[in-house]
Amino acid sequence: MNELDEHPRIEAKTAREVSASLMETICAYANEPGLSGGFLLLGIHECEEPRDRKYCIVGIDNPDKIQRDVAEQCASRFNRVIRPECFVETVEGKAVVGIFVPEAQAGDKPIFFKKVGLPKGAFRRIGSTNQQCTDDDLQEMYQEGRIRPYDETIVADATLDDLDGDAIAEYRRVRIGVDPDAEELRWSDAELLESLHCVKMRENTLRPTIAGLILFGSKKALRKFFPMMRLDYLRVPGRNWVEDPDHPFEAIEMREPLFHLLSRGLAAIMDDIPRAFAFTSDDGLMRQEEPRIPPRVIREALVNALMHRSYLIHSPVQVIRYANRLEIRNPGHSLKPVESLGEPGSKPRNPTIAGVLHEMKFAESKGSGIRVMRQLMRSARLSPPTFESEREQDLFTATFLMHHFLDQQDLQWLEHFKDANLSADEARILIHAREIGSVNNAICRDYTGLDTLAASGMLRRLRDLGLLVQHPHASATYYTPTRRLLHPGEEEKMVEGGGTIGRGHPVPDGLPTMPDGLPTMPDGLPTMPDGLPTMPDGLPTMPDGLPTMPDGLPTMPDGLPTMPDGLPTMPDGLPTMPDGLPAYLPTKLAGAIRNLGQRSPPGQVQQVVIELCSIRAYTADELAVLLRRNKKWVFRSYLSPLLRAGILEYTIPENPRHPTQAYRTKK
Repeated sequence: MNELDEHPRIEAKTAREVSASLMETICAYANEPGLSGGFLLLGIHECEEPRDRKYCIVGIDNPDKIQRDVAEQCASRFNRVIRPECFVETVEGKAVVGIFVPEAQAGDKPIFFKKVGLPKGAFRRIGSTNQQCTDDDLQEMYQEGRIRPYDETIVADATLDDLDGDAIAEYRRVRIGVDPDAEELRWSDAELLESLHCVKMRENTLRPTIAGLILFGSKKALRKFFPMMRLDYLRVPGRNWVEDPDHPFEAIEMREPLFHLLSRGLAAIMDDIPRAFAFTSDDGLMRQEEPRIPPRVIREALVNALMHRSYLIHSPVQVIRYANRLEIRNPGHSLKPVESLGEPGSKPRNPTIAGVLHEMKFAESKGSGIRVMRQLMRSARLSPPTFESEREQDLFTATFLMHHFLDQQDLQWLEHFKDANLSADEARILIHAREIGSVNNAICRDYTGLDTLAASGMLRRLRDLGLLVQHPHASATYYTPTRRLLHPGEEEKMVEGGGTIGRGHPVPDGLPTMPDGLPTMPDGLPTMPDGLPTMPDGLPTMPDGLPTMPDGLPTMPDGLPTMPDGLPTMPDGLPTMPDGLPAYLPTKLAGAIRNLGQRSPPGQVQQVVIELCSIRAYTADELAVLLRRNKKWVFRSYLSPLLRAGILEYTIPENPRHPTQAYRTKK
């Protein structure tokens, strides 16, 4: 664990006894779809002063008793018996207990505590946290256990009149082109749709299924039954989301039967992709314009997004065209592990829809789409595509850079870092970080083919070189480029006059240095041995460079001291009421916040969060202050469920883990 930046399948606990938290983790590992279970390591905790490692061994005094208690509680406390595998290892002379919890069979889910019941007694694993299951989570688990897939569910109140005859005719036309002798082409429309599981008999009447409406539904029916399940094409003028608030983006919203939607969406994207000249003959005399990203790559990515998206989540598929890249984002994480993408075998979320698209040659059923995209991007001398699957946000994102990889400009830029002896793989990672603004372990594996451990080592080396900044976040650790990486020429000009502080931090001109090379501050105060300047009263600064208060409480970035309970003050400097609440809050909302207790129902607190975020965007830190709750608890219990429900949205949606991320209520 000290070597890995992330691993959602491993949790370390001190575990002097079998606690409620430990049993909740076991429940979550057993429930989480597609995670294949997880490991608990008992007798380990986070080091009080992490230096070379984050976790330290404390050991288990009575490992036999711990194993026995875990096995007994797994057999008696849940609605189904769980049989964990336990083992004991000696590390640094101390006993560490390992427990592997297998994922439960689909038909046995949800696993829940019998005394508590549903939904509060069931947990699932999201990132590095255990979260109580919502009604949508339970519905997903029940659907997983059914013989019939979710997309074969009959849509209440839908009739055959909700299907588009032109879409059915389009299916027949394309199917004839693929297989003119296909038997189903001789059947009536009703028989054809029934064979495709697009309609089913209920009470002697044929009713459309979810797949039937998605594939063949009229625009009116799609708006009625699936108002948010559309395809949005967004054109953002810069490299970041909404750089110009007066002209944030151009949008095209598309809502049509899936066959028409694929054609229209592909045309809209290809019309907007930059084109480059390419020579088409051996003598190099003929040339033509070709899209920067191969059309088949776009087609495969768009089909994947619409075919594998979750139709349980009411939000659109988004295609975002930035100045330097294309992002395709669909609701629903990948059911196949990201590290296995491109390998043979497919795990479709919507098998009925996938089957129809396969018959029409829109999609493969062998899991080869990702592999084809990678090969085509490589052949076009473009950076490889990256794929991110986020369980916490239930989102899948495919990203395609539009510039030729290692062109002359890239090589000139990399010359600034020749002393770092960068490998070709490290150069790729740095170019990605420069273009996108962040990189993580999964993306590093996409570029290099390394395993998780080796990718972590590469990212840490780039961090130690002062080229990347690490943002630890348990199972969601990521890295962002340093100023040295983004503006190497600027740093070199500053270094010519006086050296650097640490790695990648230039010393401002005119500051004298100490004999050991450490710079003094403008007022002549010497720096501490670790390079952090002292305050005039001799109090050392905190590791993040913020001065401490005389009582030892660290200040916030704006210089405001924290409260004794560690909660920061509000950063906006607006006047507050006598009880500390901001004065701009409506009286009714302020009263609702005052009435919140530590045991208030999550729904009550979530309603307060919705009202707060409708006034302005709030960060998790700010909400933690107002709600008098731990930041992690605020995100896990209130923000995350509201994001999944589509009630809240990110202010920086292209980077959910951005340090300044805030949340606002959707209008």
